[in-house]
Amino acid sequence: MADTPAAGAVETDTGKQPRSVRVVLLALMIAMMLAMLDNMIIGTAMPTIVGELGGLEHLSWVVTAYTLATAASTPVWGKLGDMYGRKATFMTSIVIFLIGSALSGMAQNMGELIAFRAVQGLGAGGLMVGVMAIIGDLIPPRERGKYQGMMAAVMALAMIGGPLVGGTITDNWGWRWAFYI
Repeated sequence: MADTPAAGAVETDTGKQPRSVRVVLLALMIAMMLAMLDNMIIGTAMPTIVGELGGLEHLSWVVTAYTLATAASTPVWGKLGDMYGRKATFMTSIVIFLIGSALSGMAQNMGELIAFRAVQGLGAGGLMVGVMAIIGDLIPPRERGKYQGMMAAVMALAMIGGPLVGGTITDNWGWRWAFYI
């Protein structure tokens, strides 16, 4: 039983994944990097954001709203993916994440920024669980270790590159572009 591929898993006779699966995996890694990079980039831009919007006493809520919304929505997104299909819920989470990003970039005060970061966090929860669930559907259990390594590499890259990218964007284009890009 352990040698049978997962339901919906795709594998050729040679053991290599077909090109279409590799393209999907690349897109999934990019989506996961999007969610991971966001927190790292915004953390770097926070001093500039607080300087422009004021509200130093609310600084911690900008990060907390995102993280709390992500943690709270992750199991909900997983259940929605089970009930209505992974693709639809994953695409919906991307749209919510992007709407939250655009609104965060347009925030005029710290209250708005906190609320919009929470919206963004709701979408990020779906991004993370969606990537993992779709990989679970596509890849047979025997091969999943390789892809978990790819996910770890993406996370490491985001943690290293995020502050650098955030500082560059904030210094050259302004903090709002950290949300738009």
